[in-house]
Amino acid sequence: MAEKQGRARGLDHAFHILDHLRDENRPLRPNEIAQGIGAPKSSVYEIINLLLEKGILDYVGQEGRVFLGRKLYFLGQSYLHHFDLTKEAEEHLVHLARTTGETSQLCMLDGHKYTVVLMKEGARPFRISSDVGETVPIPWTASGRLLLAHLSDQEILDFIADEDFVLPNGKPLAKTTFLKQVRGAREDGFFSFDSIADSFTHCFAAPVFDEHAHCVATLCLIAPREDATRNHARYKTALVDAAAALSRKLTGDAEISSKDASAKTRASAKLALG
Repeated sequence: MAEKQGRARGLDHAFHILDHLRDENRPLRPNEIAQGIGAPKSSVYEIINLLLEKGILDYVGQEGRVFLGRKLYFLGQSYLHHFDLTKEAEEHLVHLARTTGETSQLCMLDGHKYTVVLMKEGARPFRISSDVGETVPIPWTASGRLLLAHLSDQEILDFIADEDFVLPNGKPLAKTTFLKQVRGAREDGFFSFDSIADSFTHCFAAPVFDEHAHCVATLCLIAPREDATRNHARYKTALVDAAAALSRKLTGDAEISSKDASAKTRASAKLALG
């Protein structure tokens, strides 16, 4: 039993090391990693050496720093090759970017955070979107109101860390406000708002549902606020239609629409809550 628990702790440390390097987005010394994840230095050094041997980590520079290794790239390529959602989503993102001129994104949860998985730039000469793979607190995002919609209020509050309700400007977002927005987004099958992360963009999000009527991803558009106001109805229709089409491909349900999926989600939630 003790040996199994030791292996489990070692595996946990390995994932913590990889997550920490991803979050820091720079090469680190093993002692810096140990301090960052709050693990014993001896354990971290042992695991890092194993990950280096397997190509999961690589040395960077001459000072013993390590970073994510090239083998992760090949593993990621294999994952993308077999993960139909990302492959199917790409054509919808390209179509959305071409027809609206705005940046389109496929967004998902990464653990207890939000992240952009795929992105297609719009026709604008400047970028107004977050980087692919960057993790962001869920309450900061339009997608966050949809990705947790199948959970109960208490499950949502348990899922999101208290500090993630503090917005980039330092002001707290009331949890009751967030929960009300989640329920409204579930009812509408859509959510949009002026970005919390900056002062000049508007974010649109529509849900992509799996066979259990859970929102497993969102399709998003990021637009300047003036253009978003002027084209709100057109952008919403294009986005909701694309998300419904992607849901149909994911579930094999030729009849599904965003409103139908939202209704299924509400029914599932009622059953789960008794």
